[in-house]
Amino acid sequence: MHGMTKIGAPHRSIVRYWQKTATFRRHAAIAMLAVPVLTGAIMSNPASPRTIVAFGDSYFSGLGVEPDESFPAQLERALREHGHNTRVVNAGVAGETIADGLARLDRTLATKPDLIILELGANDAEQQLDPSVSRENLDTMLARIRAAHVRVLLCGAQAPAAFGEDYQAAFNPIYPMLAVKHGVPLYRFILDGVASDPGLIQDDGEHPNPKGVQVMVARMLPAVESSFRPPSRQDAWR
Repeated sequence: MHGMTKIGAPHRSIVRYWQKTATFRRHAAIAMLAVPVLTGAIMSNPASPRTIVAFGDSYFSGLGVEPDESFPAQLERALREHGHNTRVVNAGVAGETIADGLARLDRTLATKPDLIILELGANDAEQQLDPSVSRENLDTMLARIRAAHVRVLLCGAQAPAAFGEDYQAAFNPIYPMLAVKHGVPLYRFILDGVASDPGLIQDDGEHPNPKGVQVMVARMLPAVESSFRPPSRQDAWR
């Protein structure tokens, strides 16, 4: 054609090279723009943490200690330090009996937690309630939790020695008996390693201070961790 210079083969190769390079740069730029969008989508949907409900009385509610020193708060920190992505909900109510807990249990089950740490009965014993009634109420609670397909770690309570051997003999065996009946793990005494040490108890002579709560958490932590592993009785969590 007149007025146009013909391009030789070497020059055509150079032109094609730069055209391909330009196309690559455009595609790369588009891909780079998409990265923040994809990253944002991933970061906004992290793996959901397991939910543990600390369901109990004043030992869980944190009576006499700051909220961040309560059992649920300290347990959550300890679990996270051990690499567990967990959230521990404080469902402790000071002064509550087993019957009181039974009355509000369904509201907790409706939230579909992964694990309930069930700690009730100390107030039943302190009020010298009929052990047969306490046993029946706790039996019902465990049955409902099992029926809701929620794992449970049962914490035992003990009757004060001042109430006599007969009352202790009727009350204390409630927990191991029901743990066997329902096939659930049992942490035998909530104040294990704490009740006998005045340095871990508040001035009221009953409730743990922050250091006492720390001991409670350290002692119970292995039981909580094992509650997430496959149980020996597979029907226990069914």
